[in-house]
Amino acid sequence: MDIRSDLLTRLRGRTPGFSLDQPFYIDPAFYQLDLEHIWYKDWLFIGHGCEIPNPGNYLTVQVGAYSVVIVRGHDGKINALHNSCRHRGSRVCQEHRGTAAKLVCPYHQWTYELDGKLLYARQMGDNFDTSNFSLKPVACESAGGYIFICLAKQPMDFAPFRAMMEPYFLPHRLRDAKIAYESTIIEKGNWKLVWENNRECYHCAGNHPELCKTYPEAPTVTGVNGAADDPEIAEHWAKCEAAGLPSAFVMDDRGQYRTTRVPLLRDAISYTISGRKAVQMRLSDQINMDRIGSLLLYHYPTTWNHILSDHAITFRVLPISATETAVTTKWLVHKDAVEGIDYRLDELIHVWTETNDQDRQIVEENARGIHSPAYEPGPYSELHEGGVSQFVEWYSNVMDERLDGAGQPSLRSVA
Repeated sequence: MDIRSDLLTRLRGRTPGFSLDQPFYIDPAFYQLDLEHIWYKDWLFIGHGCEIPNPGNYLTVQVGAYSVVIVRGHDGKINALHNSCRHRGSRVCQEHRGTAAKLVCPYHQWTYELDGKLLYARQMGDNFDTSNFSLKPVACESAGGYIFICLAKQPMDFAPFRAMMEPYFLPHRLRDAKIAYESTIIEKGNWKLVWENNRECYHCAGNHPELCKTYPEAPTVTGVNGAADDPEIAEHWAKCEAAGLPSAFVMDDRGQYRTTRVPLLRDAISYTISGRKAVQMRLSDQINMDRIGSLLLYHYPTTWNHILSDHAITFRVLPISATETAVTTKWLVHKDAVEGIDYRLDELIHVWTETNDQDRQIVEENARGIHSPAYEPGPYSELHEGGVSQFVEWYSNVMDERLDGAGQPSLRSVA
């Protein structure tokens, strides 16, 4: 049986509501199919527009085999380009971030405009036509201050996601924020284990003492069902929506992305040990109240997010191998907020720095156990792990469709 048939057979034979077979979490061949059919086809969150505010500002990212540079052009447009010189393939931009008037390959100094057009290639002969050797473009879209790319030759429609997401996020003015701090940790586990751990708070009480001071463990918060029937959540939605902040739970009909606003515990304002504000200056000048809870956004396979009144925390998931995943966390504050005056960095990042490290340990222990020959899929809690089941169903359905030759599905959002 070839690897595609093996993966499909396992997906179609799995027990609903149970974890996946061992190869989905450890097998390099299964991982390669994940790359080809999810990571190289779906829209991926990369960063924020505020990180590259000026022409020539750029970010680089590695997605599987692809190196990509995201750069602000002279016209203000954000461009995504394959970071592979059209001469002999060297990476053009080698740093994680930087600023460049032009994109110059360090190998032989081929020079590209910020939109990828080749401007100059020295000593290539009189008949050399620069117009034939621009950097190859990558599909790039922005929504609510977020930058997404898609490596597919024919990307899926991004408009439904933008239409769902922007009404929730535009009031927070993340395009006018700044990155106060960024960290990347490597979790020695498959990317699906990182997501499965994120999609439930069944583990929170025993593992996240800092987070549990402010973040609810209720399955109506972390899951995909029952939020509208939770009186506390419904009251919170009504209060926020009366202030002009969309809050109700909304998910696209294929389950890839969703957003909602949830209350924090005991009228907490922010993710701090005390629950008080971490930043004295509100994230957005458009929002005139502090207790708005957390605006959540999930978009498989790359991002989950918490947007508060005083700051935002965004998370990016990128696979490294079958058994390694990079998780990048960014803390955003108002662009005029001053460290040491408006916020203390240690207080701002403490809760999620601790939580991230705790989650890393959880994922790594999970991965170690799954490597055992004794491992077999186990049942998810119907009460607490509905979000995990939903993620696994999304993954299974997408892989089944795409491996079976049904083509790329059309994503449509529903309220």
